[in-house]
Amino acid sequence: MISFQNATKYYENKPVLKNIDLSVSKGEMVFLTGPTGAGKSTLLKLLYASELPDEGEVTVGDFNIGRLRPAEIPLLRRSIGVVFQDFKLLENLTVYDNIALALRVRGRKEKDIKGLVLEILKNVHLRHKSDNYPLTLSGGEQQRVVIARAMVSEPSVLLADEPTGNLDPDTSKHVARLFYEANIHGTTILIATHNREMYKNTGKRVVRLENGVLLGEEIG
Repeated sequence: MISFQNATKYYENKPVLKNIDLSVSKGEMVFLTGPTGAGKSTLLKLLYASELPDEGEVTVGDFNIGRLRPAEIPLLRRSIGVVFQDFKLLENLTVYDNIALALRVRGRKEKDIKGLVLEILKNVHLRHKSDNYPLTLSGGEQQRVVIARAMVSEPSVLLADEPTGNLDPDTSKHVARLFYEANIHGTTILIATHNREMYKNTGKRVVRLENGVLLGEEIG
């Protein structure tokens, strides 16, 4: 489902990722950990073609990221849900419409959208905030909206960049359960996180990245 083969990425002629070899099987859940600046966010960006590899190959399903034509990028992204660290919510849209947009761009009918959006808002404990605008929410609430938006279309691949970074411990546990439930239903998931509680005693693969190099992996 996800494959990196000798993938390298440079910023200003300096390698941010170096000869990455990593595979994530269909339906697998893998955690990516490492210190700030290790290259975790860049690795995720390669998967949804926000960045392109300078060397090597990166593939997601049938898409070869380095060889994508511009017209193919939206097709790739329709199969991927992304939980961004910096939210990327549209400030002029309500919580409801931010989430509904993820379904509208995929061509879902309006009669189906309402039920799906309200259900996912219920799951992240924000049903009562559906008519609010992002700037009226706390950082933790905005993060949960981002998670709801990423999950509502039931993507085949779900990427998350520090999904519990702005959440209190109780909400973090609830969010972690949402990811596990999505994985149980077949979603392939790759999560970059500093939060050991997300992968502790899970039996899932934990891959460590440091200075742009994969140092190895263990079972959480």
